[in-house]
Amino acid sequence: MSNVHVIDHPLVQHKLTLMRKKDASTNSFRRLLGELSTLMAYEVTRDMPLQDVRIETPLETMTARMIDGKKLVLVSILRAGNGFLDGMLNVVPGARVGHIGLYRDPATLQPVEYYFKMPSEMAERDVIVVDPMLATGNSAAAAVDRLKKLQPRSIKFVCLLAAPEGVATMQKAHPDVPIFTAAIDRELNDHGYILPGLGDAGDRIFGTK
Repeated sequence: MSNVHVIDHPLVQHKLTLMRKKDASTNSFRRLLGELSTLMAYEVTRDMPLQDVRIETPLETMTARMIDGKKLVLVSILRAGNGFLDGMLNVVPGARVGHIGLYRDPATLQPVEYYFKMPSEMAERDVIVVDPMLATGNSAAAAVDRLKKLQPRSIKFVCLLAAPEGVATMQKAHPDVPIFTAAIDRELNDHGYILPGLGDAGDRIFGTK
């Protein structure tokens, strides 16, 4: 699991614990996810390349370093991935946004694609795929499969929670894709939900439970 990064910053862990509580309201859950995704974005973007630019300070001209945010694409796995976007865009507001629509067949637990929309010139871009839960890993692996056909410069996967089964699926299918998560929980139940987990992230974000 050398390519798996658990972000154990105290603020991340504190907010995750508040989100796990079954009595957290939709408003509270959504707000905490936004705050947590902003915190995680700092770690995920730690190795982003910088470029030198000439700027004017109030006192003189200097060479300073900046991220080219337009080269970054945040890819949301619909629908729950959208809960991650605003927090990450707070950190890199110049990033483009792509969407992959996948739903999990309740009988087979396999992903079915229904939507795919990406920015142009993906071969010049670095991709961060976001989805709150890495459960079976099938949807994440399918999303990365689809993205690799566009040959981006790099791909990372970011989730709030992961199950060991999901991590194993992703590492087997895409050993080159780093996984960033706030926690790796114990296991999946018979319905493919993470235990102890926090329930259905999409339902809790959008209030549809």
